[in-house]
Amino acid sequence: MDKARLEFVIAAAPPPRLDKALSRDVPEEAALSRTRLARLIAEGAVTVDGQVITDPKTRVAEGARVAIALTEAEESHIAPEAIPLVVVYEDDDLIVIDKPAGMVVHPAPGTPSGTLVNALLAHCGDNLSGVGGVKRPGIVHRIDKDTSGLLVVAKSDAAHHGLAAQFAAHSAERHYIALCYGVPDGSDPRLRGVKGASFEPGNVLRLTTQLARHPHDRQKQAVIFHGGRHAVTRARVIESFGIPAAVSLIDCWLETGRTHQIRVHMAHAGHGLLGDPVYGGRRKLSPKALSPEAVEAVAGFPRQALHAAVLGFEHPVTGAAMQFSSPLPQDFSDLLDILRRR
Repeated sequence: MDKARLEFVIAAAPPPRLDKALSRDVPEEAALSRTRLARLIAEGAVTVDGQVITDPKTRVAEGARVAIALTEAEESHIAPEAIPLVVVYEDDDLIVIDKPAGMVVHPAPGTPSGTLVNALLAHCGDNLSGVGGVKRPGIVHRIDKDTSGLLVVAKSDAAHHGLAAQFAAHSAERHYIALCYGVPDGSDPRLRGVKGASFEPGNVLRLTTQLARHPHDRQKQAVIFHGGRHAVTRARVIESFGIPAAVSLIDCWLETGRTHQIRVHMAHAGHGLLGDPVYGGRRKLSPKALSPEAVEAVAGFPRQALHAAVLGFEHPVTGAAMQFSSPLPQDFSDLLDILRRR
């Protein structure tokens, strides 16, 4: 296997541990994450002043000469599959995909194939430069199997680090269009009594809670207020349907990005998403509020009515501001048309 040799010198006032010193001083263009550096140390690929060092806690001095042997990226164990993709944008460092509902992002037990990663391995081929030492796409965020819409994936280590940092810092822009039961409006006294719910100017609902795995169902997330992971969702009503209003089209945007965040937060607020089999509940809608056709269409919608419509971020390599939008998929659009009929 081909190897490249990376050499550099430890700068002044180094951290006391080798792994931290390398993370600070390794050339930025090498795009080596802390995890990758730790693995390289353990593999004996790092020398300091000609001595192989395998203990990440080893002290290192200012001026020490470091050499790292970088092996060519390994092939992924995941099989490439020629699955059609809607590519919104692509360059040498990243790719933006408009994912259809029904596609899982990453292989997992029960879904070993037919995923977005399988499709990307076939689509990108030799253009994957190796994320973490393996030729694979860098997944920095996910959307649920039955949620449609935009997803950015890294093709290089540099892009992976840069995008991951933006998602960790919550600086990436993500707007979702959804259909929910009822109207999440600030004039509703019940909603103002929901713990974690508040309203911002413009009648924007803000939901601030912690999220953790459900204590009795490990496939679900649950709202909690002690422990777990901090989660903030905002939602604004775009349009409502029915007299009285029974369904709303909403714009949701994420400050954080937790598993099932919008779905579990809207359910917590009492405005679960239409079609959501896990959190939304199949509510009976009155034919007095909506037409019989609309009531039937809502009852038969087979997935959560949630679409990742807008994605914005700074290009992790060029620094350019990037924003992409995706039209509603046909099933969502058809349901919306029926709801709009009087």
